[in-house]
Amino acid sequence: MYILKKLCFSLFLLALTTTYANATNTSSIVIDAKTGNILYEDNAEELRYPASLTKLMTLYITFNALETGKLKLTDKLKVSHTAASRSPSKLGMPVGSYIDVKTLIKALIVKSANDCATVLAEALSPTERDFAVLMTETAHRLGMSKTTFKNASGLPNSQQKTTAKDLAILGAAMYHHFPQYYHLFSTQEFTYNNITYKTHNYLLNDSLGTDGMKTGYTAASGFNILTSAQQGNYRVIAVTLGHKKVKDRDQNISKMMELSLNHITQNNRINTSKL
Repeated sequence: MYILKKLCFSLFLLALTTTYANATNTSSIVIDAKTGNILYEDNAEELRYPASLTKLMTLYITFNALETGKLKLTDKLKVSHTAASRSPSKLGMPVGSYIDVKTLIKALIVKSANDCATVLAEALSPTERDFAVLMTETAHRLGMSKTTFKNASGLPNSQQKTTAKDLAILGAAMYHHFPQYYHLFSTQEFTYNNITYKTHNYLLNDSLGTDGMKTGYTAASGFNILTSAQQGNYRVIAVTLGHKKVKDRDQNISKMMELSLNHITQNNRINTSKL
């Protein structure tokens, strides 16, 4: 039994290593969502810029506020001058206008709207800077020990850093702590002011069963993604950071999840009782 499991795992690692032979200067990790076990990692604890994956923590805190009654989905929040002045990607809401929480959440997930991230931050803390402190404290409580947040959106800041491993912890926390909101990450489009916005997550509803969560990009970070896929009773959460092209990012993480799902499903199905 030990030899068989060791052989299966060795073949699994060989397949992943071959997949990533050309993926230089990236950080990646795959975990089993149920157990938290690391199925694959490569530079997973290297400090990186999270870009718009930052918004996952903004959403995590927002979901918590919804559960504790601090916010309601129907609440209309005011757009400050600070929020309206955020650089794209954004909805372009005018100063002094109001927008409901549900639309803000969809805008973060689908459009990755920086102005909407600031609106939520300012609703939950005196300033976005204060909210970033709350984000970092929340991250550390979750076990994201190497993560520091400086804003709610992921706009460039040299001190805002995380790791692939820390982001996988956040992905698992999001899935397990707020299952009632997790379906929102599969939203592919939404309409605001008669404009329809489509998702940047091109892996949704693929053959693997990918159903979230978030993409991100800045010039310094490269193309990032945190996503999750389920087959049967098995789910993996995967992160890859620092790709030069969207196509490479998506191909690599798809292969990473496919091999990981195959590994955990096959190992759980092996009958070792007679070995």
